Amino acid sequence: MIREISAKTLLTRMKSPASWFGVTYNMNIYRGCQHGCIYCDSRSQCYGIENFEDVLVKVNSIALLKKELSGKRKVATIGTGSMSDPYTPVEKHLNFTGRALEVIENYGFPAHIVTKSDLILRDAELIRSISRVFASVAFTLTTADDSLAAIIEPGAPRPSARLDALRQLADAGVYTGILMMPVLPYIEDTKENIEAVVRQSHSSGASFIIPWLGMSLRDRQREYYFSKLDLHFPGLRRKYEKEYSSLYSCAVKSAGELYSFFGKLCEDRGMTCDMKNVRKYNGNGGGDCFQPSLFHG
Repeated sequence: MIREISAKTLLTRMKSPASWFGVTYNMNIYRGCQHGCIYCDSRSQCYGIENFEDVLVKVNSIALLKKELSGKRKVATIGTGSMSDPYTPVEKHLNFTGRALEVIENYGFPAHIVTKSDLILRDAELIRSISRVFASVAFTLTTADDSLAAIIEPGAPRPSARLDALRQLADAGVYTGILMMPVLPYIEDTKENIEAVVRQSHSSGASFIIPWLGMSLRDRQREYYFSKLDLHFPGLRRKYEKEYSSLYSCAVKSAGELYSFFGKLCEDRGMTCDMKNVRKYNGNGGGDCFQPSLFHG
């Protein structure tokens, strides 16, 4: 179900921009998501979304964005995609994200976008224009296997489509990369899966891969995820219950070894895998670019 709501504010000031792509102002136009990822942390009670399958649209978001940007003295990166994918399928006909990017471009602000969708290509020229100030795009990719992704991310475009979109944006000169997170314990935590993600990301033009070899599990998110494990991976719930009990942050087994393996794969390809080395808006109409370094988990 799609429901319209009015918001009082749109941009949230972030406490530590350097910890996440230099994002200073965070923007969520949608609440809820149609991608249906079985692991999504935004289902958790603390976010106050009663039915995550419903998509709530902030119908006054464009007017709010214009008003708030006109009052900003500091030009800094606006991020979107932290709570709900800005290219959830309803965006195809509503175009709120596209219209917001037009506003961001008009006001001369940099932007960072996180998505699982190749729908972003609709706005490729707009993002390329924003990149004259600075723009970065991160595609979430937890597996390179289209068949597995169809189970764990049933409503999202397949990894092959995301990688193709990444290639097109990279070829257009947009700074692009991958969020390899979460990596689901007992499902995606193999060297074969990690190597496939790194190899295919690199061949598609990704400049960075930021990993989290593990996942979060709390309240409603845990219940939903376990119900999907029972459906698609019978017996796996018991392993989770034994290994993680009621833990919120659940690292994969042999995380240290896998982080080292991952880091070496990225190092060999000259890819950044540490947030402190990701290119960010530097305040002078461009992005700082650092040398890649090995990620230490």
